[in-house]
Amino acid sequence: MDDLPINQKVTIPGEEVRIAFARSGGPGGQNVNKVESKVELRWTPASSAALDEADRRWLLGRLQGKLTAGGDLVVTSNRTRDQIRNRMDALAKLAAIVEAALDRPTPRRKTRPTRASVEDRLREKRRRSDVKKRRPAVSDVDI
Repeated sequence: MDDLPINQKVTIPGEEVRIAFARSGGPGGQNVNKVESKVELRWTPASSAALDEADRRWLLGRLQGKLTAGGDLVVTSNRTRDQIRNRMDALAKLAAIVEAALDRPTPRRKTRPTRASVEDRLREKRRRSDVKKRRPAVSDVDI
C-alpha cells in the first residue's frame, strides 16, 4: 500500500496501516452475503515512525478517546458496495482524523484596549449612572 500523506510534515508509511475486510450489512441483495466490501483500517500512533516525539504526545492526548485498549486507531467504511472505494474512503477518514488531531491552536496574543475604547466605555458607564440617579426613589410604602 502507498504512503498516506497527512500534511507537509507527516506522512504515514503504508506498511504501518493494517487493512481487514468484512461483509458489509445493509441493502445490496444477495451480493451482501458473499462479498467482503467493508474496510477496517488499524494504525498504531504510539509506535509510528511518521511522528516525532512532540507530535506523538500531542496526538495521543487528542485521540485518547478514539484509541482501542491496544493503542490502535480503528477506522471503518462501508459507505459503498465497492471494496476499493471503501478503502479510499477509509484512508481519507484516517487522514482527516489525524490531521485534525495534529492541528494545534494558535496561542492567544495579549492585547490592550485602545484609549478611545476605554474612554467610550467610561463615558457610557457615567451616562448609565446618571440615568439611574435621575430615577425617582422608591419608598418603602409602595412595596
